[in-house]
Amino acid sequence: MKSAIVHDWLVSYGGAEIVLEEIYRLYPSPIYTLLCNGTGSLKEPLKNAEIYTSFIQKLPFSKKYYRYYLPLFPLAVEQFDLSQYDVIISSSHAVAKGVLRHSRQVHICYCHTPIRYAWDLYHQYIRQLRLDRGVRGFLAKIFLHYIRMWDYASSQRVDHFIANSLSVAERIRKIYGRSAEVIYPPIDVEFFNVSKDREDYYITVSRLVPYKRIDIIVSTFSSIKDRKLLVIGDGPDYERLKKDASKNVEFLGYVNREELKLYLMKAKAFIYMAEEDFGMAMVEAQACGVPVIAYGRGGANEVVVDRKTGILFWEQSQTELLRAIKDFERSESKFSPEVIRLNAERFRREVFREKFKAFVENSLSSPPQRS
Repeated sequence: MKSAIVHDWLVSYGGAEIVLEEIYRLYPSPIYTLLCNGTGSLKEPLKNAEIYTSFIQKLPFSKKYYRYYLPLFPLAVEQFDLSQYDVIISSSHAVAKGVLRHSRQVHICYCHTPIRYAWDLYHQYIRQLRLDRGVRGFLAKIFLHYIRMWDYASSQRVDHFIANSLSVAERIRKIYGRSAEVIYPPIDVEFFNVSKDREDYYITVSRLVPYKRIDIIVSTFSSIKDRKLLVIGDGPDYERLKKDASKNVEFLGYVNREELKLYLMKAKAFIYMAEEDFGMAMVEAQACGVPVIAYGRGGANEVVVDRKTGILFWEQSQTELLRAIKDFERSESKFSPEVIRLNAERFRREVFREKFKAFVENSLSSPPQRS
């Protein structure tokens, strides 16, 4: 079996790249991606992979401002000639699934989500980027309309879908009209440890971008100055959030994995406010035996067991988060670090590898999935 892997882009290291690593370990294959910031920033085993990039790689300032070339992404991914391969495996949250294939090939897509800014977060993005008025906004809406049409059409090129959560599988069904097998992303649970040495602080770990709703977490803790919050992560909202925060909210920016583990292990509880596709950070916190207080829509409802490994709340608001924190503090002694850690074990890398390999092997002898 001659296989190829398609990934949206390799410009930073996040959840999608962790999944890509495991796919590559199972099926070492040439990787096709829109652009790559260089193998020096990649981890093993991707560091030694055979990587092919699109014409986006050669455009001015593309490595830093690649998102400005979004209108060209569909065209770019369709230029990859994969006709020599028997199997195509795409890791897609944007356009990777849109590669062209011929009738004798099998295309399996691990879908992190349908393009969120074109579908379920469309109106939120339009408001937050101030594209709800003016000529610039009008052009953006036309373009996103085109992206939705292309995204749906390209989804029909996939033979078999894998979703990273039940929430994403439902999105795939509603948007693409396709069924999807759920295989949760791989988490390096073994890297994290449970510690009995806890300190009196809450923690959140996230990229600081608008849809993560870190602003609500920061404003909530700024209103309860007798609780300490650590914010780990970087992003375009960093300076604004830090400026608006009170002194009990500490911004640590980017930290390496070893530092992250130490901060998580000693935390009182982990706070999360985004409607996440899956939520790797929530699983990593639980791998440290740390309870999670999270907005319950999306992936959180699948990775956190309410009242057993954390507290779920159902509205993205300061009022609801404050209520959940107080609820947690009243029952804090009931949360067992060992039970919380055991819940995280469901998402070990070995579980992903076993299920993904079995799915691929079965797909090679099965007809395409249809709802």
